[in-house]
Amino acid sequence: MASVYSLCLSKQQLIGILLIIIFFSSSTAKGCYKSIISFGDSLADTGNWVILLQQNKPTPAFPPFGGTYFNRPTGRCCDGRLIVDFFAQKLGLPMVPPYFRDANCSNCRKFRKGVNFAVVGATALDNAYLARKGIINELTNVSLGVQLGLLKTLLPSLCSSSSACNEFLKNSLILMGEIGGNEFNLAFIQGISTEVIGGLVPEVIKAISAAIGELIELGAMTFVVPGTIPLGCLPVLLTRFQTPNKQAYDRYGCLIWLNDFAHYYNEYLKKELESMRRLHPRINIIYADYYQASMPLYLSPRSFGFKSTLTACCGGEGPYNVNVTLSCGDPGTKSCDDPSSYVNWDGAHFTDEAHRVISNGLLDGSCTIPRFEFPSCAS
Repeated sequence: MASVYSLCLSKQQLIGILLIIIFFSSSTAKGCYKSIISFGDSLADTGNWVILLQQNKPTPAFPPFGGTYFNRPTGRCCDGRLIVDFFAQKLGLPMVPPYFRDANCSNCRKFRKGVNFAVVGATALDNAYLARKGIINELTNVSLGVQLGLLKTLLPSLCSSSSACNEFLKNSLILMGEIGGNEFNLAFIQGISTEVIGGLVPEVIKAISAAIGELIELGAMTFVVPGTIPLGCLPVLLTRFQTPNKQAYDRYGCLIWLNDFAHYYNEYLKKELESMRRLHPRINIIYADYYQASMPLYLSPRSFGFKSTLTACCGGEGPYNVNVTLSCGDPGTKSCDDPSSYVNWDGAHFTDEAHRVISNGLLDGSCTIPRFEFPSCAS
């Protein structure tokens, strides 16, 4: 029988193994994502819509947008940073530039560390499909499928071969939105029947799932897939569906039926992502629970320094400071003195400070499924 001691490792061997473990552990810790590729709508758009719009009228290209963090308008639907910006800062990467700033790729090198295809008003489904359902999108036709096509067109300019592109995507963090919310917002506002809206849910999620599948085939390994936010707490929808029926609201003043719909959508999305994980066990498919990450803003606003949860900082009039005929920046609108004390910026989007709180719940893994702590790569 072999001696027990003969099965043990020598001191030198143990040191060697520990050095190997430390090396690979440190390599993993430093092996941060080298790029962020972002798809989505206004919750993620860092300037694409403004570039495409090219009209001299109040938009996120004009004050008071961008007034807190950047001290200038940047094309973001916010007074400052978006969730994608907080992800970039956490990973030590530059703010993700909008693709249409250089669609001709005169200087493609800047897209090596990130590129954003998100556009205000974008939908997961094509406009033509939505039109057949009676839903009209006048903001943009840059749907998720179009955004994915733009990435495929761009890739040969970023990498020299298919294997190099595979490696590039493998080391990139893919943010899949938020996307899909505009289908429902447009449908609700345009008075589309609940039957049609409910039927859109599997179609929207199918489009997101198909896009993830295509990106996996191209080499992508890590996806962050957001659910929708608490729709019933948005000032624009609270204004549109305002009712004297107090039973329609929860204790925080949000419309129950809209939040119930958001729950329904999110549960459907989570089930689809779980199916995809079983199909692709080596791929990181992370559900980002924007709903749960947002709820502390409404449940305990004062603990975060918020004084207003359901009133827009920048807007027109009415109980929610939202006028459907006026947008933030239009003549007749005004901005609050301290956006950091407001959860909502312009009726449909969060403030910089609210995005910071939401991002914390995502980046520390407490609001992701599976729990996924993103490495701190900031220099």
